[in-house]
Amino acid sequence: MYYIVGLGNPGEEYENTRHNAGRLVLAPFLKQNNFPELTWIKKTKALESVAKVGTDKVTVIFPETYMNKSGASLISHITSTKKAHNLVVVYDDLDLPLGTIKISYNRSSGGHRGVESIIRVLKTQEFIRIRIGISLKTPSGKLKKPKGEADVETWIIGEFKPKEKEVIQKMGKTVATALSTILELGYERAMTDCN
Repeated sequence: MYYIVGLGNPGEEYENTRHNAGRLVLAPFLKQNNFPELTWIKKTKALESVAKVGTDKVTVIFPETYMNKSGASLISHITSTKKAHNLVVVYDDLDLPLGTIKISYNRSSGGHRGVESIIRVLKTQEFIRIRIGISLKTPSGKLKKPKGEADVETWIIGEFKPKEKEVIQKMGKTVATALSTILELGYERAMTDCN
């Protein structure tokens, strides 16, 4: 069993924000693999859907807690370090430019509060991450990150502009391919192919 978690904040007001990139990019994967509609699970405080993808059973989870409490939705699913090895967390990353993804395994949270919550609750960082770039680039190609806590907060909970949304929608196909590779061939192969 694999568990794929799309991080974000609940509620319509956050639906198209940069902090919800981890959820937004999962739409093509869900559609491509005929996942049933996500349903509310009271016990986990999350929207969930289960389907068979190839030979693997996969549970997709969208925590319906705020970002800094994301780990609470995984307690009943990830009950051992062994199960954490089959956890894939998809989330926004300010350290990457919009239009790029980076796959990693067994890394620190990098300051991302949703990932911090998951590490704290599961007591392990041994899981797979797919980081989705949400920062802009300067005309010369340098990363243009917001500076200072207030600017960072404003940026991540700001909505994607129409052109940025188009990029995120295209990223969904890349993420679907990366997830298929992880499920079929493992995260190391996905890192080679996608990073």
